[in-house]
Amino acid sequence: MVNFIYRDEHFVAINKPNGLLVHRSYIASDASEFALQLVRDALGQYVYPVHRLDRKTSGVLIFGLSSEIARKIQESMESGAAQKRYLAIVRGFFPDEIQLNHPLINEAGKSQEAETYFKFIKRTELDIPLGKHATSRYSLIEAFPRTGRMHQIRRHLDHLRHPIIGDRPWGCNKQNKLFLDKWEMNTMMLHAVSMKIPHPISGELIEINAELPTEFQRMLDLLSLK
Repeated sequence: MVNFIYRDEHFVAINKPNGLLVHRSYIASDASEFALQLVRDALGQYVYPVHRLDRKTSGVLIFGLSSEIARKIQESMESGAAQKRYLAIVRGFFPDEIQLNHPLINEAGKSQEAETYFKFIKRTELDIPLGKHATSRYSLIEAFPRTGRMHQIRRHLDHLRHPIIGDRPWGCNKQNKLFLDKWEMNTMMLHAVSMKIPHPISGELIEINAELPTEFQRMLDLLSLK
């Protein structure tokens, strides 16, 4: 069932669950369901994806109801008029805030400028030894990508040595194993919680919010990050 969180005659937004691809891809031949087809079938009309969201990432995903509307929303994102906000649970005590400008190499081997602003919300320390450390430390953070590179937030957090819990391949294998063994958790803790965009017709600023998945909420409770 598609969870619509915004809908008008021009575009719609859904709260995409973790594990759902936006559209068919040769790199995920195991998938049988795709957000684009599910939204199309629910509305009974063709829809146009505005942006990408990783298969492992949940949250706000927008589709235009025409190619022109999709293009206008894409242009607002590329110009910086739109703002994406993500929540993530990461390894370690995250700094108060970081403005990171760190280029990323795309699939074609080309270096692309990539910028993300990060801000911590809450830190926690558990009496769970792991490796050489006597305790386990985690942080709940916000991420605001200024550019839209492939896997940008995940790769930037890996670069900062604060990988997202449950991420593969840019996560920490030891932490991922701990969460799987102790809490039976293997979901990536990255959620696109909100997006602010100017409406493609009226220009009015609209904020679209996506509730946190149950598993994300469970981890916040277990880690005392609420």
